[in-house]
Amino acid sequence: MRMTDPKAETKAAPERAKFEVSRNEAGQTLAAVLRIHIPSLAWNRARELCSTGRVLVQGQEQRDAHIRVTEGLDIDCDANRRKRREGVLDPADVLHMDSEVIVIAKRADTLTVPFEDERDTLVDQVRAFLMREQKHRTGERTSAEVGVVQRLDKDTTGVIVFSRTIHAKRALDDQIRAHSAERRYLALVHGPCRTATHHTFLVQDRGDGRRGSWGTRRDHIGDPPLDAKESTTHVRLLENLGTASLVECRLETGRQHQIRIHLSEAGHPLLGERVYDRRPDPAHPRPLLHAASLAFVHPRTGLLVRFEAPLPGDFQNKLKALRQAFTPARTP
Repeated sequence: MRMTDPKAETKAAPERAKFEVSRNEAGQTLAAVLRIHIPSLAWNRARELCSTGRVLVQGQEQRDAHIRVTEGLDIDCDANRRKRREGVLDPADVLHMDSEVIVIAKRADTLTVPFEDERDTLVDQVRAFLMREQKHRTGERTSAEVGVVQRLDKDTTGVIVFSRTIHAKRALDDQIRAHSAERRYLALVHGPCRTATHHTFLVQDRGDGRRGSWGTRRDHIGDPPLDAKESTTHVRLLENLGTASLVECRLETGRQHQIRIHLSEAGHPLLGERVYDRRPDPAHPRPLLHAASLAFVHPRTGLLVRFEAPLPGDFQNKLKALRQAFTPARTP
């Protein structure tokens, strides 16, 4: 009787598949459709491939194996894809570094700073990166000063700056408070959005457990409470895509979830919005918001510097699909 080597059988059936979700597969979990296209895959293994960053949905890592997929989504699973090591910042994500500041192109699914007991946040990765760079230069491993100047939501991508000295931290904080730092975002939103400026007072709880603008509910009577935060977002329509719009957002203030709240309250929530839109679309694993550029006066040189980060793959893919599907109305 011929004996088989289980290891050899595993090698003969590579855990790799690249496919588009069909109509019959729509509505199933990500783990379930992976098992359809890789029959040898066990449930636990399917979940593991997702949690370790081996599965891309629309070109973006999707670590939640339980999301429901929709027809037309591009799925790319490869067990041999390099696993991202926790605490390690990819050098390709460093847009600029000098003695005063370090500018990063943040990826999705990464917290800027710890919330409760989380580890492997962006500030942790930046600190570890700087310590490693210092060791390469001097041969000594010393602590690294990293100051948090701004924050981006966990699933927001794009340009973010950290200070490396107390002087730089104070200088950048002053610019953020004075609204002189230029912060430009790109977003894909539902519906035909219009150019507008949104000026509201944000409260921690608008009455349903979510942040929001004072005056948007019937029980909001009188002046805003003392802890309400004044906020201003300038929205400019860049491209009408029929069922969606590509917009540019420029911030005067930088309140938590400010862009997401203002756009949702205007009737144009972000594609992928899961907090301020009651109709979450599983086709978009994250809110499609990208910090496209950041400009500030350099703390040491006094010169205006500007940094840009290209759109991530999932944003580009969705924008391309919307453009292909949109047929502008003809004028008579």
